[in-house]
Amino acid sequence: MDRLAAGTGAGGDPGRATASNQNLAEADLAALSMTGVAMGALYRKLFASSILSGVVLGAAMMVGNQPLNAADPSAVGLWEQVDESSGKAESWFKITERNGTYQGNIVKIFFKPGEDENWVCDKCEGDERGKPVLGLALIKGMQRNGLSYENGTIMDPRDGSVYKALMRLAPDGQRLEVRGYLGFSLFGRSQTWNRLPDNSLATTPGPAAKGAPKGAPKK
Repeated sequence: MDRLAAGTGAGGDPGRATASNQNLAEADLAALSMTGVAMGALYRKLFASSILSGVVLGAAMMVGNQPLNAADPSAVGLWEQVDESSGKAESWFKITERNGTYQGNIVKIFFKPGEDENWVCDKCEGDERGKPVLGLALIKGMQRNGLSYENGTIMDPRDGSVYKALMRLAPDGQRLEVRGYLGFSLFGRSQTWNRLPDNSLATTPGPAAKGAPKGAPKK
């Protein structure tokens, strides 16, 4: 408006003012056109950045939730739990998988003199109450995430207490860290089990031993 007023001020040539006004209008249109081009380029850049961000985010989500690597070892098999002080075997566990869920049954117990060889879980809950400890599934509900096994539970057959549990398999598949805890996994107890050959039960002479293992965490 100021430039238009300047062209038609007192003493100005109307013809010259008209030409000047036309030139100014064309310049404004050109400027607006250039602004539109710049804004369009900016929008395209922002749009491209949004797409790129989405791709990066999607890739990050995929990395955080990778499918299982077929080359990774599995916790399925036979494991030995040992006395931490003496290093002697106390029990064997057989871990199996069914429909993506893993559980561990106690399949052999090494008894000590004076321990009850007919040990039953008289403090267990539900259908397990009164059943022989040998053969019970003490580890339940584990879900595999690579070399880790999560969201499961472990039961102490001495008093029927059930704890949250985690398992972590060594990359070579020969050691298994088993952790039982209450509340946060930081506050718990871990043991490292050693893998046994799958045919160990068949080659072990005599009946399965019985006795109370010390592997389950205490309150």
